[in-house]
Amino acid sequence: MRRNVMKIELEGTLLTMIPENDREKKELNQLWTIIIGCINEGKKLVPVGQYLPGVKEVATFNIE
Repeated sequence: MRRNVMKIELEGTLLTMIPENDREKKELNQLWTIIIGCINEGKKLVPVGQYLPGVKEVATFNIE
């Protein structure tokens, strides 16, 4: 069974995220709101731990 997954494209320094379904649209909207809040408040997203394809399939970030 194939699971729809949000499409992520990286071209140079431009990151594009394309939601594939309603749930992903809602989640991308939440992420967008968080990121805009970080910019307005001088905060940043900082990676936590490691993302290792095939070993650890989750990327985790903290808002500082």
